[in-house]
Amino acid sequence: MTTTAGREAADLCAQARDLAENGHLERAAELFSSAVAADPPAEVLAGALLGLAVVRDRLGDLAEARDAARRAMDTGDPRSAPRAAHHLALSLEQDGRFEEAADVWRRLLDLGGPAQAVAAHHALARLAEARGDSARAREHWERALDPPSGAGEPGSPHAAAVAEAARDLTGRLLEQGAAETAAAAADRGLRAAPDDPELRVLRAATRMEQAVADLVGALDAQPARPDTFGTAVELLAGLLALRGEPDAAAGVWSEGTRGGAPGFAEEVRGRLRRGFAPQEDDGETDGDGRAPWWEPYLEEAVATFSAPLLAGELFAVLTRMHALLALPVAEGEARPDVLRQVMEQALRTPDETVWGEGVHADFRGRLRRAAGGVDVLPPGWPGRGGPDAP
Repeated sequence: MTTTAGREAADLCAQARDLAENGHLERAAELFSSAVAADPPAEVLAGALLGLAVVRDRLGDLAEARDAARRAMDTGDPRSAPRAAHHLALSLEQDGRFEEAADVWRRLLDLGGPAQAVAAHHALARLAEARGDSARAREHWERALDPPSGAGEPGSPHAAAVAEAARDLTGRLLEQGAAETAAAAADRGLRAAPDDPELRVLRAATRMEQAVADLVGALDAQPARPDTFGTAVELLAGLLALRGEPDAAAGVWSEGTRGGAPGFAEEVRGRLRRGFAPQEDDGETDGDGRAPWWEPYLEEAVATFSAPLLAGELFAVLTRMHALLALPVAEGEARPDVLRQVMEQALRTPDETVWGEGVHADFRGRLRRAAGGVDVLPPGWPGRGGPDAP
């Protein structure tokens, strides 16, 4: 039966919650304390003590907050006591009092329902790992990912708790390099929460790690067919780049293009150059079968996954050259010395780039071939290629 004191205490708690939500923590704490002092029924008392614990914690009064949380736990109220235990355990962990926190988490196992039990086992697994007790940690991880007892699908709170534990465990296992075990943990979490997007991404990450291991194994076993070798190189390089290891990916391409068996290196280079424009006698090769001067830079950009950087650099140089040349045209400049100076500035625009020497050397080589092998350019011509450039 609800007493007058109980109704008054419940009203005080409602006012206190409104005050706390609007930042009036001291006044909220006073009202929660008044509700506790009214000696209401256990359900109201537990809620008042929980509210007092949360507000005092936010005010930095940890001793009072923890005392209120313990008193709320002692009421045994099925709604507020587990929440108070959860709050207290987290507070103790944040303060580095891990053994005390573990005691509270174990108590939560007796106070709460399935969702709270998952949270407690999850926390106990973390604490066990932190102190190096891997056997006890495995036991708690298993319990955290267990389906609830009884028939039917897990409820939403339980599913959310299982998904959180599965995300944590999957991430930990991935960091340890245990991809298969991580995949199993993600699968168990998805059985409880099949639409959880973070778990799906984590499971995809575990599969990527497994794929990397398979591809490394395939290359170590030295495939007998060029197409198998090329596929393994291409996939492994791409996955390593996705994993944030562009240097390792570039190394895979580099090793692949030096494949020892006949046809292997050619297969890999063909895959590396798959997006290149077809080579035709369109004036860029001078009809002598030479590949365009820029293709080695393109190969390197593809192998190192830096093509966007190269494209940005090219557009920046093109824009600068265009601006230099467009201004005298727009202004109707006719003085030869000024026009020559502008053209030389435009020619020197690529000088600070990695590929700048290549474009200068290409022109020098074209002119030398057209002049019958004689280098007709002056020594100070733009570029660092010099007379011995190709």
